[in-house]
Amino acid sequence: MIKGLYESHLPVSNLEESILFYESLGLKLYKRYGSIAFFWIVEGQSWLGLWEGDEYQTKYHPSLRHIAFQVDMDDLEKSIDWLKSKGINPRKSFDMEPIEPIVLPDQAHAVVYFDDPDKNSLEFISRLPVELEVRNKMYLSEWKNLVKNL
Repeated sequence: MIKGLYESHLPVSNLEESILFYESLGLKLYKRYGSIAFFWIVEGQSWLGLWEGDEYQTKYHPSLRHIAFQVDMDDLEKSIDWLKSKGINPRKSFDMEPIEPIVLPDQAHAVVYFDDPDKNSLEFISRLPVELEVRNKMYLSEWKNLVKNL
């Protein structure tokens, strides 16, 4: 029945500024209707809707105002420098500085977090080939050393 996630939506304060920001991430503007814009994440498969309005003031919570973009591991490893080259600062997460991707070993994911201009939480995420029964977050280089010794 369900084949994947087709769309997600975020509130923004300034649609023009947000359009430029999401285009800088490589998303393609599909349609704009006044205070609403739709971007293809994967053309013909998934999109992101941006809605200009006061809702951007809604306090952040992980269940609200968060989008995770799937990326290849090679791109994830370059993403911190790539974001910085666009004037976007990756942010600290799990009390760890964004010096490299952070691994959630018990979920087999590596991640980099950053915010859009309205402090909507954005994430680059990549699936790892090995899931470990370790709850402590770690940097990708630490995870690689750990699985190399398994």
